[in-house]
Amino acid sequence: MTPREVHFDAIVVDGHADTISRALDDGEDLGTETGKGQLDLPRMFRGGLDAQFMACYVEPKYVARKESAKRAFRMLDSVKRWAAKYPDRMAIARSAADVRRAAAAGKVCAILCIEGGHAIEDDLGLLRSFHELGVRYMTLTWNNANSWADSCRESRHGGLTDFGREVVREMNRIGMLVDLSHVAEKTFYDALAVADTPAICSHSCARVLCDHVRNLTDDQLRALARNGGVVGVNFYSGFVSQAFYDSKKAGDEAGEAERGAAMERFKDDPAGMDAALKAIWTKYDGREAAMAPPSLDGLVDHIEHIAKVAGIAHVGLGSDFDGISSLPREVGTCEHLPRLTERLFERGFAEPDVRKILGENFLRVMEASIDARLAGA
Repeated sequence: MTPREVHFDAIVVDGHADTISRALDDGEDLGTETGKGQLDLPRMFRGGLDAQFMACYVEPKYVARKESAKRAFRMLDSVKRWAAKYPDRMAIARSAADVRRAAAAGKVCAILCIEGGHAIEDDLGLLRSFHELGVRYMTLTWNNANSWADSCRESRHGGLTDFGREVVREMNRIGMLVDLSHVAEKTFYDALAVADTPAICSHSCARVLCDHVRNLTDDQLRALARNGGVVGVNFYSGFVSQAFYDSKKAGDEAGEAERGAAMERFKDDPAGMDAALKAIWTKYDGREAAMAPPSLDGLVDHIEHIAKVAGIAHVGLGSDFDGISSLPREVGTCEHLPRLTERLFERGFAEPDVRKILGENFLRVMEASIDARLAGA
């Protein structure tokens, strides 16, 4: 087979995309080609993307409004309505077996997940309710800490609290993947210490290649490998390229501080908060359009490094489509994913290993953490 034939024959799984916000907030019909964003149904088919973890990202502003769970429920509903509108082309997958069945039937899948553990509002009953609705992973934090876990950007507890450990154990018990992207290093290790099923870092890169707090150290990579988990490599230029990150680091830090101040200032004024946050995004993140992104080889460097340190069984894809504003030059949307497969072959990866990276590693973790639990339920 040619590299392109392998790509379309393989089951391609992407560990993280923020696309659903476009449907809920902007009213886009993601079953059509709107010319916006980085992912929609037509481009998924053109890019050979079989299964996409659709992140229901709960922004920290909803904590201030006491609407975190409500926001998560609305986002889950939006994914389900999207799939219901196009049942001949799209399905909601609750297990690896569902993904394989859909791929055999010529359909693509959405896998429901939540980004930001504050969505459960400190309630294990809500966690279980989300699972019953089909949520198959939860990112313990976003950049903000919550009342039971520290994030990579905010420390309150020294890692996980006792309740945070309960959350991890309950996720393991019911068959929900523990996602450790965005968490503090201490939270990462605390979670692995109590986990009894493989965990994931759905959208992270290697710290040794780009020294960003969102990326993983080699010790973390080895620890996740011992746990049996997988890292979905993030496509964001600021996580891939040290040079790109260095050129915008000061803006990142200033923007984070201004966002925190805006949420405090407008905590009783949702419209004012939304306007202030949008202005801050334009001021800082919007500048990335004028910056030169890294090449696709930079992204493959991260895949190669993680495979070398953690093992080929522990690396996959976690694009962060529609949650990022700059990607490697050759992969601007999901329809360009075959170019990544071609580059993996050019870099010397063997076909069985390419298939693992494209999706089999994520499916293996799902089978161990989700399918096995569902079978025993």
